[in-house]
Amino acid sequence: SPVPEDAPVGTVVALLKVRDKDSGENGQVWCELSGESPLSLVSTSGGSYKVVTSEALDREQAAEHRVTVVARDRGTPSLLSRASLVLEVSDVNDN
Repeated sequence: SPVPEDAPVGTVVALLKVRDKDSGENGQVWCELSGESPLSLVSTSGGSYKVVTSEALDREQAAEHRVTVVARDRGTPSLLSRASLVLEVSDVNDN
């Protein structure tokens, strides 16, 4: 569902859960966002992450933001998985 352009910074727009069934370093996973957007990734506990707004949204500037979530394990060699995320921004009446 779209996020209104007047949503405050820090608004949670998605929740992610990552896991790797391997053991040791091969089972430890970390995530990052790829691409420029007004979003950031906040690690919580147990492989969970929140995608939050990191700056003000402006629908007139961009109606949507596309980022890629990249999850990597800490094994050698490191394996990774990617998923696309699209944030739609809804217009708020400026009057």
